[in-house]
Amino acid sequence: MAQTTIPFSLQLFFLCSFLPLLSSSTQQQSPTLSLSPSDLNSLLQINNSLTDLPGSHFFSTWDFSSPNPCFSFSGVICSRSSPFSSFLQISSLSLGTGLTDSPGLTGTLPAAIADLSALEQLIVYAGAITGPIPSRISNLNSLLLLSITNNLISGPIPDSISTLPNLHTLDLSHNRLHGSIPPSLAALPGLKVLILADNRLSGQVPEILSQLIHLDLKKNALSGRLPHLPSTLRYLSASDNAMWGPLDNLRSLPDLEFLDLGMNGFSGVIPESLFLNGNGGAYKLTSVLLQRNNLTGGIPAVPPDGHSAMVGSTVDLSHNGLSGELSTVLAEAESVYLNNNRFTGMVPLEYARSVYSGSMKTLYVQHNYLSGFPVPAGSPLPLSASLCVSYNCMVPPVGPTACPASAGEQQWRPAYQCSIFNRSSVING
Repeated sequence: MAQTTIPFSLQLFFLCSFLPLLSSSTQQQSPTLSLSPSDLNSLLQINNSLTDLPGSHFFSTWDFSSPNPCFSFSGVICSRSSPFSSFLQISSLSLGTGLTDSPGLTGTLPAAIADLSALEQLIVYAGAITGPIPSRISNLNSLLLLSITNNLISGPIPDSISTLPNLHTLDLSHNRLHGSIPPSLAALPGLKVLILADNRLSGQVPEILSQLIHLDLKKNALSGRLPHLPSTLRYLSASDNAMWGPLDNLRSLPDLEFLDLGMNGFSGVIPESLFLNGNGGAYKLTSVLLQRNNLTGGIPAVPPDGHSAMVGSTVDLSHNGLSGELSTVLAEAESVYLNNNRFTGMVPLEYARSVYSGSMKTLYVQHNYLSGFPVPAGSPLPLSASLCVSYNCMVPPVGPTACPASAGEQQWRPAYQCSIFNRSSVING
């Protein structure tokens, strides 16, 4: 139901944080220093293996008759490996421009990339590059960032990537990688960002032993239970997979800001820690997306010694098996999707006030067994609000409302259905 709005990507943050450091290293070098013969040969091999797609002009600056590729080749940044070295070496290589009007590159990644021994950053932008990731990439002992995205890269994730001692960010998203995630990859001590989204990966997610900050595994064919997760995690997405089991491993993630586990087979109750902050600390979750699972139980009530801190958050619990009366814990969220569950009783007045005051922009509770919605007296529904309460046990329904087409045209449930789930309720508006 909810549109998954991802905050400013940590992927881009880390890409940008490395670029100023690496670009300054070239500017400080003397033009009289030449590129090492080994690195020059690697550029020749790359140029032979990759070509511009029609409309792309990335390789137009790769003129091997120029005196120094470090100062003329697009995507090439060099540095001096030591004060006594007589050659420059490539410290950063970007293949493609990454611009929306450029179709990118085609061909295959040559093994010669692994001969760039001083490389700290390798970025391959969107294009139509095919074939596997070279296994010799393990030679790049200085590599901090490896990003090969939005291409047609196939084959398994090489185990050799797990031997890169300094790797900080790995982004292989939007390709055709298959097989399992190497357990050794999830144990890399320095790895902080792991993005493998939108591939064809299968099997269980290995135990995450590194101190990850950002983990994105969405749109694969991963199965099994949610593994142990590091307490450092801020961003977690594994939606649109085939994972199952309880969500117990979400209970101790104090820094989590974004959670998306929708469209899986997770079951059991939702951990209270996702909605409540009982210790007075700062609450950081801005998105809780658990739609289209097999979750049961209810929404936790606000305890006397705690409080809800979902101000401005997006919460999607739609299409589950949740039941019971709604607590007020989500009353301060900005967008709430509770439709297609088994909730009963009245919608809390706090929810209605938030909708009619304009602080809650979206409230979907259609396709439940709710018995009433307390419209605040004298308050018109804001034009910006999206409220849907159809197909519940309210007769007549609240109006006017703004329901999606998927809610259907039937405004309320038949009385016999309401009696099954809400025997003690009076069916009224």
